[in-house]
Amino acid sequence: MTTNTDLQHCIELLKIKVPPAQREEYIHKDAEIWTAALANYPGFLGKQVWLNPKDPTEVILVIHWETREQWKAILQAELDAIEQKFNQELGFNSQIVEVCEYQVQSFL
Repeated sequence: MTTNTDLQHCIELLKIKVPPAQREEYIHKDAEIWTAALANYPGFLGKQVWLNPKDPTEVILVIHWETREQWKAILQAELDAIEQKFNQELGFNSQIVEVCEYQVQSFL
């Protein structure tokens, strides 16, 4: 069943903790592996990286999806394979500490 919320622009927000000395490496590897992989899926609109100037261990990834339905249609096995490749190539530990989902409502 498709709900009205499935058809709205959707944001996936991930808050990640990384060692400060490896923050730039994390961002580059994320773009190289995760962003490149997600760009192949229908509905992927783009990704922003937000950095907290008061906490050098915090990286926030803001992923834009055309609809929630398109985002959630990605098979878990495919996401797991991307995650495995990412972790193997990263070479250090990072931790997702928060996962959020938002709907975008425009008032224009």
